[in-house]
Amino acid sequence: MSGTTRGNILLVEDDQNFGDVLRSYLEMNDYDVTLANDGIKGMEAFNRGDFDLCILDVMMPRKDGFTVGREIREKNQEVPIIFLTAKTLKEDVLQGFKIGADDYITKPFNSEELLFRIGAILKRTKPKEEPKEEAREYFIGKYHFNYPLRILTFDKGGVNEPQYKLSPKEASLLKMFALKMNDVLTRSEALTKIWGEDNYFTARSMDVFVTKLRKYLVEDDNLEIVNIHGNGFQLLEKDKAV
Repeated sequence: MSGTTRGNILLVEDDQNFGDVLRSYLEMNDYDVTLANDGIKGMEAFNRGDFDLCILDVMMPRKDGFTVGREIREKNQEVPIIFLTAKTLKEDVLQGFKIGADDYITKPFNSEELLFRIGAILKRTKPKEEPKEEAREYFIGKYHFNYPLRILTFDKGGVNEPQYKLSPKEASLLKMFALKMNDVLTRSEALTKIWGEDNYFTARSMDVFVTKLRKYLVEDDNLEIVNIHGNGFQLLEKDKAV
């Protein structure tokens, strides 16, 4: 990439005319864009390149966008993904977020809006050095959580202890739960600090991450993440709950 580029984008879009127009628009706004016109070529390009963000059309021949998204997530848990689709069904939106999407935009859309969304995602996902004073380790029930390394370990008093490498969002969310152990973590606070905005789509994405954390914490039956209706969630140590 050149020194002035704002990011390297993989665009997978089967409509060649639309793809060419969108690529030109993004390049005019200082992004480097690799365009692939089907899912198979998209994965081939992803495997060859180093991308800051992927934009995937959902409805494509040979290999659809959701399949490409799953394959990308198997290889890279952190690269942001935006799905483009003509579908507006909530089930499709939820499927995209379960795969690990960062955003979901329905066609037709305003190009300037897409540009702002790309900028917002890249701004909040840009790697940041962890300040030394923030480099913390936490003990959550029988778990040890190394936040800077994003490693969660279950202490069962011996060798071969279960260990999990968390994604950046999983680690940030678990840290917030640890800081508010047995207190309510509001949706708005978590969404604003981790996702950058509080709306329906980011809230559904947060639900997916809470489900993932519940699976990680299942080894300690004294821990539970409970829903606080209309407010948020609470990480409880049951023997300390009142």
